Amino acid sequence: MKPELTLPKEVIEAFSKLDTPSISDAMDKLRITGGCLGIHPVVPDTYICGQAFTIHYAPCGEEVKGTVGDFIDDIMPGEVAVIDNNGRLDCTVWGDIMSYYATKHGIAGTVIDGVCRDINVIRKLKYPIFSKSTYMVTGKDRVYVDHINEPVSISGVQVCPGDLICADNTGVVVVPFKRAEEVLKVAHEIEAVEQVIMAKIEEGMTLKEARQQTGYHKLQTPED
Repeated sequence: MKPELTLPKEVIEAFSKLDTPSISDAMDKLRITGGCLGIHPVVPDTYICGQAFTIHYAPCGEEVKGTVGDFIDDIMPGEVAVIDNNGRLDCTVWGDIMSYYATKHGIAGTVIDGVCRDINVIRKLKYPIFSKSTYMVTGKDRVYVDHINEPVSISGVQVCPGDLICADNTGVVVVPFKRAEEVLKVAHEIEAVEQVIMAKIEEGMTLKEARQQTGYHKLQTPED
């Protein structure tokens, strides 16, 4: 990652302690779109929090053939492979060998607007990968990488190199690089209020009363 696109380690660590709903609520309040609809964890109870290394695939033609995965050598430890395969469900761009390499080299995880395969191996590795689905057909000679580390799209959400990717059992959210610290501050504020609500319920207060006292219903509402 370029120095000018590198988030402070403490910011990434703080995000890693948040769940995606809290981050999503904070982004709603800031009018930022970030939730990646239809992208699910392949391995339950795995998590991602790291900056995006983006890859875009295009369909092969008569003149252009390609392989899948050679870009992986350029991904740094802690980064997330974010792959835009245009939502294709008919050919995969990630499998067991890439997962093994990624695990060995400290890559934080993979997010695919498309599908992956070799799920049995990936689950044994407990490698964090989030995709639309799984399918066995290879992407070799069907798609090729046409650009790396340029803006891509995951379920209609733009992802730029350096954006923060957070993923858990609930799904995937993309935090724009330039707004990360702002989102983090609001997310912490929202989580603090939710903890107060939980404490009030523990003390015997009704949920309705606890929500009214804390302004729960407007936590994620943008301010004019």
